[in-house]
This record gives sequence, structure tokens and C-alpha cells, in this order.
Amino acid sequence: MAKSPNQTLILTGKDVAALLDMDACIAAVEEAFRLYALGRCLKPGVLGVHADSGGFHVKAAGLTLKRPYFVAKTNANFPDNPAKRGLPTIMGTLVLHDAADGRPLAVMDSMTLTALRTAAATAVAAKHLARADAKTATLVGCGFQGVAQARALRRVRPFEKLFVVDADRERARRFAETMAGELGVAVEAVGSLREAAKQSDIVVTCTTAKKAFLGPKDLGPGAFIAAVGADNPEKQEITPQLLAESVLITDSTEQCAAIGDLHHALDAGVLKTVHVRAELGQVIAGEKPGRKTAEETIVFDSTGIAVQDAAAAAVAYENALEKGLGLKVDFAG
Repeated sequence: MAKSPNQTLILTGKDVAALLDMDACIAAVEEAFRLYALGRCLKPGVLGVHADSGGFHVKAAGLTLKRPYFVAKTNANFPDNPAKRGLPTIMGTLVLHDAADGRPLAVMDSMTLTALRTAAATAVAAKHLARADAKTATLVGCGFQGVAQARALRRVRPFEKLFVVDADRERARRFAETMAGELGVAVEAVGSLREAAKQSDIVVTCTTAKKAFLGPKDLGPGAFIAAVGADNPEKQEITPQLLAESVLITDSTEQCAAIGDLHHALDAGVLKTVHVRAELGQVIAGEKPGRKTAEETIVFDSTGIAVQDAAAAAVAYENALEKGLGLKVDFAG
């Protein structure tokens, strides 16, 4: 460990990728959801600020693991970046503090961490909510997040076939070609979302869409849908009618009601928050039921809560200390 109590670790995206194994991230995020449901955390908060061609959000929370941690993550989300500027859609930093005395323990890239913890949340939700015999999946959105989603989902539900859909057909084709070898399953880029989703036990949507594109007629019985893309009030992937006709599980009902797909269903008047069956953490903790029958269609509204960031950042930080990685700086010096 650093000799000075004021030393802070700087961790790049490559550092985070090397320190945050997907299986460890899934386990950490699952435990974070459980602790959140049991009230054993500092309540997560979120702040959104709009910019001309994108926006920023700040997410913060505290979580006691090996030690008490607090995180504050600032992410910029600019959907036009890849095409117009050659930059990632999401960029940002995360500051990890000791929640007992306030010391900044680490400052790390949040793009890699966000992709991993978001995919981990989908994997945890699929583990508890998708049918155990799920064999076919559809992934909508073949960007950086889509890669993480496919990798994480394969860890908990070893599907045999993956359909991929993207507004950029060439990107979907490249994704299918690359990921088929890595995942060891058939991956097919398709143009029709409905045809793919109808055949799928699991559907994951991770796009920047501002208009819903997945409805009840697009799915077969017993499907599990992880709606990942909507993390501000302007984004939407799932139609209000699909939410109204499905079992709805949220990561945080309060947050989903403000910025998730649930937000649009509430505005449309087809759903009320009392219709949410449970938050994912409550299912994990055994406080509320998840899937009751094989025929139920279940939607997981995933807006991303800061306890996920705290859990993932803690793993990266503790591994960095153990392996001696990261640049040490003294911000007070």
C-alpha cells in the first residue's frame, strides 16, 4: 500500500480492464444489489446536465465492503462522437474515496468500468430472471457496450445462438464475425429485430435510441429483456405497452421512474410504480419474487445505479494495491 496516507492511485482504462475480471465484476455487482436492497449502503444519487449535443451525469453512492467506500462518477454521453469526432460515446472519470475519513483513494477511467459493471448487471439479472433453459439471445447495439454485454451474458446463460442488430449493418456484421470465435457460438447479424427477437429467450437492448423500438408483438412467450440504454429522460427503447404487459423488475424503481423506460410508461399512463414487481436487489436478497412461471415476459429496466460503480471500483482498486499497478499522486502535495 502507498506509504503516504494522502496518495491516490490513477488508473487508466487499460489498468481497469486488467484489474476488473468479468466474473469478479459480476459477483461484486450481485453483492452490491443485495446490500442495496438490505439498506446497507449510502443512498445512491444521480444528477443529469444537458449539453448541446449530449449530456453529463454524475452518479454517487457509498458501500461497505472490505472497508467503507464512496464513489462519485462523472460520465459524458455524446452519441454523435463516433461518427463526427472519432471519439467514444461515453467518457468520464470515477473518484473512489474512503468513506470513513474522506481520503481520495483512486481516480480511474469510468468508460471501461461503466461498460463492465453495466454488462455485469445484465448478467446478474439474467441469472435470476431469465429461464434456465435459455438457448437463443438477441443483442441490439453492437458498440463497446454490446461487446461487454455479450461476454457477460455468456457467463451466466450459455446460449447457443446470438442474433445481433445495429443501425449500422456493417458494424453488426463485423461484430458477428469477431464475437463468434470469442464466444464459441453461432453469431448472426440480422436486419429484422422482430424476426430475431421472436426466436429469442433473451433480448438485450443497449442503444442510444430516443424512440422505442421493441414492443409486445416482437417477442415470444417467456422472454427476458434487459433494457440497458435508457439512462436519461430523453432515451427510450421499450414501448410503454410492452412494460404494461410484462413483469417489470428495476435496478432502482425511483431512478427508473425518473430516467428509465419506466419513465415513459408512467408518462403514457399505462403503468404505475406499484405495478413494479421488485427491484433486482430484492429478488437477489429473497425479499420479493422474480420469475414465477416459464411463460412470463420479464423486463429488467437497467438505468445503472452507483452501488454498481462502487462495487466494481473497489475490486479494481484492491487488485491494483495487490499487484502494484497505477500511478501514485498526492493531490494535497
